[in-house]
Amino acid sequence: MTAQLADTIAEALRPVVGGELPVRLVVWDGSEAGPSGAPVVRLNSPDAIRRLLWAPGELGAAQAYVTGEIDVDGDLNSALEHLWKVARDRGLSGVRPTPALLAGVARIATSAGALGTPPQPPASQARVRGRVNSLLRDRAAISHHYDLSNDFYALILDPQMAYSSGYWTDSVPGYGLQDAQRDKLDLVCRKIGLAPGMRILDVGCGWGSLSLHAAQYYGVDVVGVTLSVEQKAFIDARVTERGLEGHVEIRVQDYREIPDGPFDAVASLEMGEHVGQRNYPVYTAALFGNVSPGGRVLVQQMSRQGKHPGGGPFIESFIAPDMHMRPVGETLGFLEDAGFEIEGVQGMRRDYVRTLEAWYERFEQNHDAAVAMMGAEIARVWRLYLVGALRSFAEARMGVDQILCSRPEQLS
Repeated sequence: MTAQLADTIAEALRPVVGGELPVRLVVWDGSEAGPSGAPVVRLNSPDAIRRLLWAPGELGAAQAYVTGEIDVDGDLNSALEHLWKVARDRGLSGVRPTPALLAGVARIATSAGALGTPPQPPASQARVRGRVNSLLRDRAAISHHYDLSNDFYALILDPQMAYSSGYWTDSVPGYGLQDAQRDKLDLVCRKIGLAPGMRILDVGCGWGSLSLHAAQYYGVDVVGVTLSVEQKAFIDARVTERGLEGHVEIRVQDYREIPDGPFDAVASLEMGEHVGQRNYPVYTAALFGNVSPGGRVLVQQMSRQGKHPGGGPFIESFIAPDMHMRPVGETLGFLEDAGFEIEGVQGMRRDYVRTLEAWYERFEQNHDAAVAMMGAEIARVWRLYLVGALRSFAEARMGVDQILCSRPEQLS
């Protein structure tokens, strides 16, 4: 029976994919189906079928990919680009676990001998508990992603360790990721009007790219807050290396617990996605309360339309638990409700495409080092994450914006 397993799978998936398989499917028993010349997808184990039976759609496929039960030959980005084009051309709107689909997967599982209890989730899948966006759960969610390994992130990011979209101002040979991140940092510093002697707050400071840049090149004093112990240790070492003691203070502190505002200016780069929809008014109130009247606040934040405001089952389960994104217009409303005056909005979606291309290129160049450092499963999680994010921004399913706002001056 298994000699024709690939054909059984192709037939069962025909209603889902709108016709012929868009890939060349190679199954562990040696059978194959689908057009030659298409990206090759390999089912390496019956457990791949079992995962899809219990978790049809993105989550099951992602679990099977990160464990190696499913693999893709060649460049994953090219394969996913092809699949999304087929989905658009065929008018497909995603996999829905209909009774017909479940019956088809059950037929596949029976043919493959894959019936059984649900497989255990991969070790790399997040496990956070407690009330969503509570202080303790937020710390756990941030730790899952950002305390992975400073050395691992260094394989992907530029030397400044900027983990947000760059600002690409040139296309000349030699202009690359590090230049785009420097230009982004300068853009932020100019927008919030930094001048020597000012005291600024960096909310969600990451590995300190903005905090260090602002102190070193604009002569300001910076307080940066993060929930990641690993990030604080990294920045503290760089503060010492650059002789910035007394000018950069990094705290492991929640944005809800900053006791010593207001500051002359505030920036928060791609941190607001992590605070959650319910707590977003708390976040904007914290930004407002921590800037002096007349001071500027810059928020750089990803946006997303439609369903899956957390980014989808894979992102929510493996990368950023409890993340929430929304259309940029809704975010502007939250900021205005907090009392801010909106000064300007700059869309940077195309900049993020180039940034993610650069991160993905660095990841592939350093792939063997990543596997040696973190193991094959984590490396597969990150390959899928970087490619999925790249495709989302390239195909305008997600955006990113710099929102500049100010706290109105107190009137006499």
